Amino acid sequence: MSSSQSDPLHQAVPLAGTFDMRTVRQGADECVVEMAWAEALCTANGMLHGGALMALADTAGAVLAFSNLPPDAIGTTTIESKTNFFSAVKQGSTVTAAARPLHVGRTTIVIETEVRNDQGRLVTKTTQTQAILRPQT
Repeated sequence: MSSSQSDPLHQAVPLAGTFDMRTVRQGADECVVEMAWAEALCTANGMLHGGALMALADTAGAVLAFSNLPPDAIGTTTIESKTNFFSAVKQGSTVTAAARPLHVGRTTIVIETEVRNDQGRLVTKTTQTQAILRPQT
């Protein structure tokens, strides 16, 4: 078990534990989550799989959305996501996802997440919409 397995993120989002993601910072204005390069998360030639990068961005965005939920909400879920890829991530790199709100509304939260490598180079940019879930009446 890695040291990041004790991160509360892993209890809230079990997939984050599988990918060994770690919360760096969490708040209503920004959520930052890191993930290290690992061979098990790669495609050919040792590059991080696009799905792993999208999972990182989605996780950071979901945590940010949760931090912006109104008091009557019971949760949030991704209803739309679009990712642009700009650079490959190769062996030895750590990637960092920084999610920020673009819109916090009554029924949805729109988030923009930038994923950067350990040199600060932009790897992906994701825009996602999270639905605000409320108890059914």
